[in-house]
Amino acid sequence: MTRLKTLGSRIKESAGSRVKVMTPGSWRSGMNSSQRGYDYKWQKAREHYLNDNPLCVFCERNGRTTAAKVVDHIVAHRGDMILFWDQTNWQSLCKPCHDSVKQAEEAAALGGWVLRGSSKSSREA
Repeated sequence: MTRLKTLGSRIKESAGSRVKVMTPGSWRSGMNSSQRGYDYKWQKAREHYLNDNPLCVFCERNGRTTAAKVVDHIVAHRGDMILFWDQTNWQSLCKPCHDSVKQAEEAAALGGWVLRGSSKSSREA
């Protein structure tokens, strides 16, 4: 019996085709997650917070019960470690709400950027 040949990928990735997720000059530039405060201490605090606040607050507002997976900063801390560790600035969110609703709110607050569709952003005219 003849073995089947594996076909190579027909999609070519051009140089620089990766999507940039950080704005040049961002406070996060050149820092890894631990340097931004998301280290072991954060992981333990996050775990404790999610144990005490297990449901997504955005889903609850809409009458849904969804397990939260993300501890979100209500007001973006932008490197301010006092605001980062202020638990009154934390909220529990499910991953879909964090990655869509919350990100759209933050983007709109930063100059009118809004999400269109599932993964594209554009500026309102």
